[in-house]
Amino acid sequence: MTADPTSPQSELVLAPATGRTFEREVVPGLADATGSGRVRLDTIARWLQDVAYADIVDAGLAHRGAWVVRRTRLRVESFPRFGEPVTVRTFCSAAGRIAAERRTSIAGGGAAVEAVATWIHVDTETLRPLRLGDEFNAVYGESAGDRKADFRLRHPEPPADAPSEPWRFRASDVDVARHVNNAAYWEPVEEGFWGAAEPESADLEIEYREPAQPGEARVLRTGSVMWITDPAGALHASLVGLVGG
Repeated sequence: MTADPTSPQSELVLAPATGRTFEREVVPGLADATGSGRVRLDTIARWLQDVAYADIVDAGLAHRGAWVVRRTRLRVESFPRFGEPVTVRTFCSAAGRIAAERRTSIAGGGAAVEAVATWIHVDTETLRPLRLGDEFNAVYGESAGDRKADFRLRHPEPPADAPSEPWRFRASDVDVARHVNNAAYWEPVEEGFWGAAEPESADLEIEYREPAQPGEARVLRTGSVMWITDPAGALHASLVGLVGG
């Protein structure tokens, strides 16, 4: 059977019995939530990258290149809420020659979120792929086991007749990598919730293509798929999945 490219496919594996895990507590603040108190998807995406970086720093590997996210799946059974502390727990769930997969769970205060992201290791100067190496494997090899990180793209391309609407990335969306941060690509999803019933759950997967810069963009939607492009049609990201009311 062929997997459906318009639904999330990344596997959410269980935490390992042995191997490194890392966690930190987060208290959702004023800028993290909507008027109803629901923590936004872009906030959750930011927590994922922040705990991943904190883990790398704690492991003493922050000097070994940088990480570029390729794909992220978010399965939210219950959203975190403003002011209710949560524990963000993460571990390496797969590794390859130049890529690694990271699983993250968010729980506490009624929140139930599972996420998995594929990251590519790159040289900080050239931005070319960089081997993970023995130092990485010594820290994360046990939790990754024999699972291999798959960074191949699988979402469909946008159809030529897909309805589109304008979008704009802000200068404040840019991070230290000098392009729009991966969390900002979730903002068009949140924009679609405005004026509608608050979502109670979600299962969404995003793939990142060409990095965006501040300025004009387009959002295309067909069924359960959304694409973000530049005005000329170059694809920045695609997002598939469902939201529950």
